[in-house]
Amino acid sequence: MATSRTSSSNHGTPRPDDDLRKTGRKVAPSRRRQGLRPGNASAVHALFERFAAKVTTWTGSPLAFGIAFGMVVVWAVTGPVFGYSETWQLVINTGTTIVTFLMVFLIQQSQNKDSHAVHLKLDELLCALAEADNRLVDIEELDDRELDEIADRYRKLAERSRAQRRHDHERGADDQQDD
Repeated sequence: MATSRTSSSNHGTPRPDDDLRKTGRKVAPSRRRQGLRPGNASAVHALFERFAAKVTTWTGSPLAFGIAFGMVVVWAVTGPVFGYSETWQLVINTGTTIVTFLMVFLIQQSQNKDSHAVHLKLDELLCALAEADNRLVDIEELDDRELDEIADRYRKLAERSRAQRRHDHERGADDQQDD
C-alpha cells in the first residue's frame, strides 16, 4: 500500500522523496550522483571518497602550505649547487605537474560532494516553505534551455518588483507633497 510522505509541518508541501511535485513533474533520480546512493556506491568509491576528503582537508592546512613552501625554497637554494641545470628545473616542473594533476581529481570529487550537499539543503528549504516554488527543487537536473526559461521568469519578476517599488516610492513622495 503506497502512502503519501507529505509532512504536516510544511502545510502539505510534497517532500523531495515524493513521486510528484505540485507541478506534476516526475521526480527523476539525480543523474549526477545516482551511482553514489546508499547501497550503490562501490567499496572503491567509498575508499576514494574518504581519501579525497582527508587529502583535501590536509592540503588546505597551514602545515601543508608550509611544507610545499619549504620544498620550493630548498629547490631554489639548490639551484646554484646544480648550476641551474635542466635536470634541476625538471625536478620542480615534474613534481608540481604530477601533484597538480592528481589534486584536480581529488578537489573535484570533494567539490562535487559539497555541491550535492548544498543542493539537498536548498531542496529541503524549498520543501519546508509553504510559499516556495517547488519547481525549483532539483533544478540542477534541468537542461540549459529549461534553466534559461526559469531565469527569464525570475528576471521578469525582479523587473516588476523594481517597478512596483519605484511606483510606491513616487506615490509616497506625492503623498508627502500633498501634506
